[in-house]
Amino acid sequence: MNGLEGVIAELNDALYGFVLIILLVASGIYFTVRTGFAQFTMLGAQIRAVTERPEAADGVSSFQALMVSTASRVGTGNIIGVAGAICIGGFGAVFWMWVIALIGGATSLIENTLAQIYKKRSWDGSSCGGPAYYIEQGLGCRWLGIVFSVLLILTYGLGFTMLTSYNLQSAFKPYPFYDASVTPILIGGTVAALMAYCMFGGGKRILKMTGVLVPVMGVAYILVALVVSIINAAAIPAVIGEIFRNAFDVNAIFGGFGGSCVLMGIKRGLFSNEAGVGSAPNASASADVSHPVKQGLVQILSVFIDTVLICSATAFMCMTSGVDASSVPNGDGALYVQMALSRTLGGFGPVFITVAMSLFGFTTLLGNMFYVEQCFLYIFRRKPGKSFDTCYRVCALLIVVLGAALSADLLWGIADITMGAMTLINIPVILLLGRYAFRAVNDYKNSLKRGKSPEFKSSSIGLNGLDYWN
Repeated sequence: MNGLEGVIAELNDALYGFVLIILLVASGIYFTVRTGFAQFTMLGAQIRAVTERPEAADGVSSFQALMVSTASRVGTGNIIGVAGAICIGGFGAVFWMWVIALIGGATSLIENTLAQIYKKRSWDGSSCGGPAYYIEQGLGCRWLGIVFSVLLILTYGLGFTMLTSYNLQSAFKPYPFYDASVTPILIGGTVAALMAYCMFGGGKRILKMTGVLVPVMGVAYILVALVVSIINAAAIPAVIGEIFRNAFDVNAIFGGFGGSCVLMGIKRGLFSNEAGVGSAPNASASADVSHPVKQGLVQILSVFIDTVLICSATAFMCMTSGVDASSVPNGDGALYVQMALSRTLGGFGPVFITVAMSLFGFTTLLGNMFYVEQCFLYIFRRKPGKSFDTCYRVCALLIVVLGAALSADLLWGIADITMGAMTLINIPVILLLGRYAFRAVNDYKNSLKRGKSPEFKSSSIGLNGLDYWN
């Protein structure tokens, strides 16, 4: 097991130390410039888009699609992942998370707009889509769409699901009743039972559950973070100074790049906001909107909510507490967060983090399952039979239980590699198809300039023969 962890760590260092840094930053800057810095200049349009109601009474709203993608984005990685990145990479990791999120907003706009443009009608009359669909229709390459779908299933159905389950149960470590040989399995089994209720109710039940839980848990978490930051307000100037000093400490960065603030910030930032990975477009394609760009704008907000708000909330709660991150054993993110809140809020702190991580983890698992089900729809070109559905869901529940008992380092490594592989496919594809998204953005802006509500036809961007938008 140690040998496997070592091999995975080396692959991750090569993948994130060179290839993905260049690909993510360069493409993010390119999309930002080509869209006229849309993540900043179109903030009002983003807010209006998220409040739009679907035309059909039973249609999926932009808000519901946002909550599914946010449910997957906002998870235990926002707590443990961020805290662990600070422990290993230093305060500067937070700066590089911000960078990835800010430029990633434009990447998210492009991939989610493409998902809407190329979406197809599903077996039940609803819409479905995502990278696999725009790969097949835009590039005429179904085999690559299948490869991407398999990678997504491995990433979200296996890697992220096991990792989230592990992170969720680790929130209970500080309590006296925690027994490392028994408690993880018991917690994993309980979570699996709750998931079974949602999963066997189908996608609509997942949408309803995430639509309620995500806003509640997100607001509560940010409010507690504000309270902690206000209590420790005197430390904020020094913390901000350390973030920027550490972010550009050349000796620290290149002296040990595998654990540097740049690498940890990019890895955890990508894990958290998923911009460019190709996951959120699977939820975006299900939204019933009048123009593809509306859902692209909505997903910019999801990236902002995830990283700029929630990841920053975790970072400042930890960094202003006075707990020395470098002294936390094994860079344990869960322990760092528990120690930080315990110092500031006493006994309430660890209890709140346990509740927050349980809700974050549960909604992340639901969002993951939604993505996996969409991939099966694509691979089989239809809804799989009841026997397959049952078998898959039972396997998913067993994976939840298994993940709770495995090694954290191994799970982080597996999730990072499969997520990186998805990104290596998705980014080049959206670079190739980006011209259609740029045209759609210009079409949207022109409608607003004329004082009209944006309505889209595929012929306006030079595309015909699509399921929608004719």
